[in-house]
Amino acid sequence: MSNENGTVIVIEDDHHIADLVDLYLRREGFRVLLARDGEQGLALVKQEDPWIVILDVGLPGRRDGFEVCREIRAQGSLPVLFLTARDDEVDRILGLELGADDYLVKPFSPRELVARVRAILRRTRDVPAPQDVVAIGDLEVDLRRREARQGGEEVRLTTREFELLAFLSNNQGLALSRQQLLNGVWGADWYGDERTVDVHVAQLRKKLGSTLPLATVWGVGYRFG
Repeated sequence: MSNENGTVIVIEDDHHIADLVDLYLRREGFRVLLARDGEQGLALVKQEDPWIVILDVGLPGRRDGFEVCREIRAQGSLPVLFLTARDDEVDRILGLELGADDYLVKPFSPRELVARVRAILRRTRDVPAPQDVVAIGDLEVDLRRREARQGGEEVRLTTREFELLAFLSNNQGLALSRQQLLNGVWGADWYGDERTVDVHVAQLRKKLGSTLPLATVWGVGYRFG
């Protein structure tokens, strides 16, 4: 998928969260740049032309998220979405008073994060809605209706099987590790064996047969398309 939706700068010191946000935004067509602290993040804001900044409140170093937001606001009206582990009302009010466009408390759903980013950008830029139906050959994955159709006929999938298929279809052509699939479908806070992915892949292959364009990438994971 091409990076058609502009640049997002993610300033987050937790690499697990940063990598998960990176994965979800890239699959939506965004160019993502990661920074681990406020200094690096502000440098990227000055060097690049981002559409939005996703900003952790509890950053290491001398500039926390609030201070970074103050500096961003002093430079212009670049949209800012706060991420924080703190659900304190005072922090939320302070973040919004500093000019943050939205505020998301950890742990959060990556899908909700993407939806909030798109909602902010719809207010500030002309960002197209995500694709509702992904079609490859006679396989259709209807993301809005949460249906998989083969030759026009619905194939019954469990909730988790469909979520895995939807995640794969939105990342066509990418070799995804089992851990990336676990993070994307089951969530970053899910604890379990990576073989869970293999079991669900086997079920998809059983139900969809040769229609399913899913290849095993040995030593890595799977690639769709």
